[in-house]
Amino acid sequence: MNWNIPNILTVIRLAAAPMVALMFLYFTRPYADWFALILFVSAAITDWFDGYLARSWRQETKLGAMLDPIADKAMVVIALMVIIGFSSWSGWLVLPATVILFREVFVSGLREFLGDTAGTLKVTKLAKWKTTLQMIAIAVLFSQGVFEHYFGMSIWGMDNEIVGQILSGEIPDVHGLGWKLTGAEWAGRIGLWLLWIAAALTLITGIDYFRKAMPHLKDDR
Repeated sequence: MNWNIPNILTVIRLAAAPMVALMFLYFTRPYADWFALILFVSAAITDWFDGYLARSWRQETKLGAMLDPIADKAMVVIALMVIIGFSSWSGWLVLPATVILFREVFVSGLREFLGDTAGTLKVTKLAKWKTTLQMIAIAVLFSQGVFEHYFGMSIWGMDNEIVGQILSGEIPDVHGLGWKLTGAEWAGRIGLWLLWIAAALTLITGIDYFRKAMPHLKDDR
């Protein structure tokens, strides 16, 4: 096995995937949200760097080609699981997340079945955009958790009437409730919109891969 820098970055990204979930087991919120966001964004950045370095330095290997898509899928699947469990938008997240998870399992099964002919399912540019959009959406949704919990911490001990008066401008907003609530709402909305668009691209690429695999799925007569 060739342990060059691109492969090491890929392995680090793969190891970071379960760490995203562990942040919510060992830290309270919003610190868990912060750590998960930083960890996820850092890992997503390595996704671009390892591919760029492998091509630039001509260090593309079979190990890297095998681990890179696994690391991407692990990051996305585990992060979606965490977000659905903790996000206030979880009901609206279930459908796009289901589409994404189903497609990943389906395409992985196709590649495993095709074996040596799996090269017909090479990653397309649209699939790369799909992965990029998924990661941006997930990062934005993690940031929504940060805003949401700082807002919750700021209104601790206040009754609903006082909170309403602060948000309506009747009482000075010395704790920044307005921008924290606005940040939470818009991060949630934007992240959700991006995830639905990513789910649509995920469905399109999954259908494309199935179409390409069809000639190899026919029984010989």
